[in-house]
Amino acid sequence: MNQLFRRKQYSDKDTSTNLLRVLGVWDIVFFGIAAIIGAGSFSSLGEAVFRGGPGVILLYLICGFACGFTALCYAEFASRIPTAGSAYTYAYASFGELIAWIIGWALIMEYSFGNIYVAFSWSDYFTSFLERLGMHIPDYLTCSYTEAKKAVINGSENKELINAWKTAPPLGSLKFIVDLPALVINGLITWLCYIGIKESKNFNNSLVILKLAVIVLVILVGFSYINTENWTPVNPETQVASFMPNGFTGVMSAVSGVFFAYIGFDALSVLSEETKNPQKTLPKGMIISLVLCTVIYIALTLVLTGMVDYRKFDGVGDPLSFIFEKSNANVAWMELVVSFVAIVAITTVLLVFQMGQPRIWYAMSRDGLMPQRFQKVHPKYKTPSYATVITGIVVGIPIIFTDKTFILDFTSIGTIFAFVLVCGGVLMLPAKEKIPGRFHLPYVNGKIIFPVIFIGGLLGFYLWQPEFFHELSDWADPKEGEFRASIVFFIIINLIICIVAFVKNLSLIPLVGLSSCLYLLTGMSHENWFWFGLWFAIGLIIYFFYGYKHSKLRI
Repeated sequence: MNQLFRRKQYSDKDTSTNLLRVLGVWDIVFFGIAAIIGAGSFSSLGEAVFRGGPGVILLYLICGFACGFTALCYAEFASRIPTAGSAYTYAYASFGELIAWIIGWALIMEYSFGNIYVAFSWSDYFTSFLERLGMHIPDYLTCSYTEAKKAVINGSENKELINAWKTAPPLGSLKFIVDLPALVINGLITWLCYIGIKESKNFNNSLVILKLAVIVLVILVGFSYINTENWTPVNPETQVASFMPNGFTGVMSAVSGVFFAYIGFDALSVLSEETKNPQKTLPKGMIISLVLCTVIYIALTLVLTGMVDYRKFDGVGDPLSFIFEKSNANVAWMELVVSFVAIVAITTVLLVFQMGQPRIWYAMSRDGLMPQRFQKVHPKYKTPSYATVITGIVVGIPIIFTDKTFILDFTSIGTIFAFVLVCGGVLMLPAKEKIPGRFHLPYVNGKIIFPVIFIGGLLGFYLWQPEFFHELSDWADPKEGEFRASIVFFIIINLIICIVAFVKNLSLIPLVGLSSCLYLLTGMSHENWFWFGLWFAIGLIIYFFYGYKHSKLRI
């Protein structure tokens, strides 16, 4: 049992690396923007707006707030342990080996499964852009088998998916349906990550500049088409105009789509061993990128919900080009420009995620928890070559048989769980000596402040949304009951945290990050938790059959 929770001690000698240190502050910022501004704004934002209405802006603020405090916790770990591995490495130092493995397994889910969703989104925009140019790829080569089959079984009105099923050539008792563009872009990005960090950096920076320029253009052009009445739509059932037409429950139901926009920022800490002066550079780059991206998301959401009634975003996978279609603002040139830049934007997300996963495996292999081949560094390119190729395979194979909806929820729950453990891990770290030139997380005693903030916030929310609390006792609707049970559990856990904070004089910043991330978990359904639990059960089996036996910490 002691072996399971034995912590790894890190020192300055652990910062030596076979990888190239070429990244500066603004390279980190650009990688952050590349990861955060992508599929979340160009794809999942449409679904989030449909579920939450204009009030989904509050969810972006909540997620940005939670991620801001989490970023500070990541920065504290990065300043102490500037090695590849991200939350996995940090958990190894604070919680011990078993929890480190669990986090590493969660990060595999975050990066690999996240890139499956992003590859699907890239394919959607790419094929739609070609359609606007008059070029058509057969429908059975632009979607997954699972998507097409579900569409037929459920009587979907999606003509492309139905046509894909009807026109697909037979393959024995099955049909040949495969998302070819998604597979091709996965292969190309894997190759780019394989040949070097410097090449990836230069490619990424140029695409991010183009992406930001067009996003600013979308905001400026879209602003002139805003109808402020769209920000307070009328609920069809209650006939009441509201910023949150579906209530706060409706806003929280969009948490997977909104949080998916933020999951990339922690990938920056994976680049520690390729960053110059990581103790100073990484924290600064992470925080700058997170603040910039939160502001951009809020501005985009205001433009989208101001230009078009939120109900029109049902099933829309390309919301930024959708608002300029003929049925909406009717700005054809903007529709074309946005479609093209969406391809660019999502490509940068694929790049950052595909860089992150091999470095997690690289760190786990170095600790003996994964086979040694995963820490192999290419003699010429100085990249974790074997792990990069395996990542491409792990992302590529599920593209053939899975679908976007499942992947979106599955990825978000794993990432939030990792964030919870990072914030909790900081609370367990011993005090450190302040060293000039390194980030240092300010200590603010949360003994009194945190209980006051939590209990005061709870009372304030009750005064603002009393009906939300009155509905907590209504368990008639099973789906609503899930969310209410989660809220009750969240309140109980936080009251326990208040007591522990009072007794232990815990630091305020990681406490707020921990509480915020726990709140985001309340938006997850029991189905999400089931698959999440199954994934971890598989991970534990692998750990006990391989990692436990080969760990370098084993006595």
